Amino acid sequence: MSYLPLIILSVVFFWQVGLRVIHICLPEGSSKDEVVNEILRLNEDPNVQGLALDLPESAYSSKVLNAVKPEKDVDGLSDVNLGRLIHGDAYDCLVSPTACAVLEVLENLDGKKVLLVGASGVLGASLQCMLQRRGAMTMSCQWKSPQLQNKLHHADVVVVGSTKPEDIPVSWIKPGTVIVNCSRDFQSEKHHCGQQNNHPVENDVCSLAIAMRMQNMVKNIERWIQAQQYRKWDLRCLKLQPLSPVPSDIEISRAQSPKAVDVLAKEIGLLTDEIEIYGQTKAKVRLSLLERLKDQPDGKYVLVAGITPTPLGEGKSTVTIGLVQALTAHLNINSFACLRQPSQGPTFGVKGGAAGGGYAQVIPMEEFNLHLTGDIHAIIAANNLLAAAIDARILHENTQSDKALYNRLVPVVNGVRGFSAIQLARLRRLGINKTDPSTLTEEEISKFVRLDIDPSTITWQRVVDTNDRFLRKVTIGQANTEKGFVRQAQFDIAVASEIMAILALTTSLADMRERLGKMVVANDKKGQPVTAEDLGVTGALAVLMKDAIKPTLMQTLEGTPVFVHAGPFANIAHGNSSVLADKIALKLVGEKGFVVTEAGFGADIGMEKFFNIKCRASGLVPSVVVLVATVRALKMHGGGPNVTAGAPLKKEYTEENLQLVADGCCNLQKQIQITQLFGVPVVVALNVFKTDSPAEVDLVCKIAKRSGAFDAVPCNHWSAGGRGAVKLAQAVEKAASQRSSFKYLYNLELPIVEKIRIIAQKVYGAQDIELSPAAQSQVDRYTWQGFGNLPICMAKTHLSLSHQPERKGVPTSFILPISDVRASIGAGFIYPLVGTVSVEYST
Repeated sequence: MSYLPLIILSVVFFWQVGLRVIHICLPEGSSKDEVVNEILRLNEDPNVQGLALDLPESAYSSKVLNAVKPEKDVDGLSDVNLGRLIHGDAYDCLVSPTACAVLEVLENLDGKKVLLVGASGVLGASLQCMLQRRGAMTMSCQWKSPQLQNKLHHADVVVVGSTKPEDIPVSWIKPGTVIVNCSRDFQSEKHHCGQQNNHPVENDVCSLAIAMRMQNMVKNIERWIQAQQYRKWDLRCLKLQPLSPVPSDIEISRAQSPKAVDVLAKEIGLLTDEIEIYGQTKAKVRLSLLERLKDQPDGKYVLVAGITPTPLGEGKSTVTIGLVQALTAHLNINSFACLRQPSQGPTFGVKGGAAGGGYAQVIPMEEFNLHLTGDIHAIIAANNLLAAAIDARILHENTQSDKALYNRLVPVVNGVRGFSAIQLARLRRLGINKTDPSTLTEEEISKFVRLDIDPSTITWQRVVDTNDRFLRKVTIGQANTEKGFVRQAQFDIAVASEIMAILALTTSLADMRERLGKMVVANDKKGQPVTAEDLGVTGALAVLMKDAIKPTLMQTLEGTPVFVHAGPFANIAHGNSSVLADKIALKLVGEKGFVVTEAGFGADIGMEKFFNIKCRASGLVPSVVVLVATVRALKMHGGGPNVTAGAPLKKEYTEENLQLVADGCCNLQKQIQITQLFGVPVVVALNVFKTDSPAEVDLVCKIAKRSGAFDAVPCNHWSAGGRGAVKLAQAVEKAASQRSSFKYLYNLELPIVEKIRIIAQKVYGAQDIELSPAAQSQVDRYTWQGFGNLPICMAKTHLSLSHQPERKGVPTSFILPISDVRASIGAGFIYPLVGTVSVEYST
């Protein structure tokens, strides 16, 4: 089969100018549809920055020419590029190289008559436009036109666009006429660059056109390079028309029409190949963006935390969203919100969804709160695969000989037995430096095949993303096929899985795989840890999680960008959205932009873990803490009656009571002091409710500023959208300009007990800690196993600074009881259980 060079595709053009060329040949006789399909494929290739076509005359149709993306059309053949040229947008368009070459060789065109002969289509239109702008009077004519001889006689310049027929005599051209031949196929040997007569002839147009094509390519590459760099967003914000009274969250969400997510992605500087679209309003963002923008300075990093909340919550998510709406939609500052994905358990429970509320929320809220892009379901699949592998391994080891286990683990395939990479790694950990399966001794085979898991030490549980209380304790193994291996187990809620904590703290796909392999699921009968890597499932877990690692892009009610990623609880884990979402957002907003992320629960829990765990994992330095408070919560801490979800508020909360507010501000003062331990400026955001009086609002702001807050600002974003948080945004911007003196609370090399004590005393205000015998035993075990240098993730109630939910305000002189200590080795922290806190289903 013969092949015809149909397409010259240039990622870049010639080696001499540092460009690379790829020459693609399609079979001779390829149809126009086949040519178009190849062009469309190359359009989507991110490595291709330009397409140059070299086609037979019959293939140059509008369908083919317009198939090339205008930004890759180095020959300027598409209608879009031609239209931009005609409308005067010379900078935004790519112009025909041949037309540029003609203009390059012609001088002093002002007032001269230029005849275009046989130059039609894009070339003819481009030449006419460019010549007229140079002051020439242009005429056009085809070779067979009856007026050709007359027009040739009056022309000062003749531009030949196609080969001259034999029956056109040269004598028709008046002496002294400049003739420029730019007939097509200038890259082949079929071109005719001169005329054999005594007229002045420009005979270098063809080679010059090739140079102009290269110049177009260089221009294209320069544009592409500029596109890789930071730029001020060209963001079209969505208009809000707040109603009073404020409708329900779902009514507000459904009343707004979100932008298509690919439009939003382009507005904030994402490239086409950096997003994976899920429907109209969600898209995954690929981690390759971090490599592209690695030299881009980070923006300012803002954490939203809160005072000790009531069971109703005080609106941290709403403040986070209201703040970015104010920054971007009203102050024209690039900003990103980074939020956790809500769990189905709280969403269908009393707590509800986590999309924010009122006129400060992420839309569509149904998409946000339910399923999203399936990340939690991927965690369920990975978590339960590992749980199944644990029980299956115990069963097989209980019922088979060493030889039978070895044959199953290292089977003979096509007559050859070989170790996998993960098995070789296990052999090395066992101190067996052999690669040939046939050379292992019986003792080495036994060590290799038997994990000897102690069932009583299994800490890895199955998970489900529903608060299904009847699964909290279950008995497994009752089928006859399990041969009497029965044990008690449980289902945790999916977001309590260590895999979720890993997703939130990982920095790359390779890092995630390594962390998954380190997860300790049990101990063996000698007290040594058994990991996911020992079970040989790390690769499978990573494959199940390979898409979940990408942050999900959504938008606020005002069309500003949001990353929704990971959803670790704030007791058993660190309660913050992902490191990767923050890192990507910080690059996208640029040096003067802001990334606003939220920590779960009060500052004593979520913020402390953000600083001591998340910031250690990411290496990022926070700029400002926004501390959310409400008059309602302060009244509770001042001695007001209990606040119960679903029950009407007592009159103390709906009527002015300055004394309760003043008394309750002790909790606000304590949370400000906790923030100051880390050396980060704090701005208090008072989330205003309609029942709050102006005097109460003023009192809180005065006390907050007197207590060391950089500023304290009342906010009305719930009822007014971003406009209601403009003053907060301005305060945050000012605070971020302060010099940061961020520091961690403790040194990782300190003993586990000492790190727990520092958190208890400096953050919670405890007199001391008291470990149960079980907790002390676990501390000793983890220290012996080499896990003593990990940060601490305290699991305690969020309703009090102490371990007792009923103790409000600022409790003192209490001993903090540590009932147990557990470890998430893959995630990289030790988590002590304080008192009787339930870790499996809390939020």
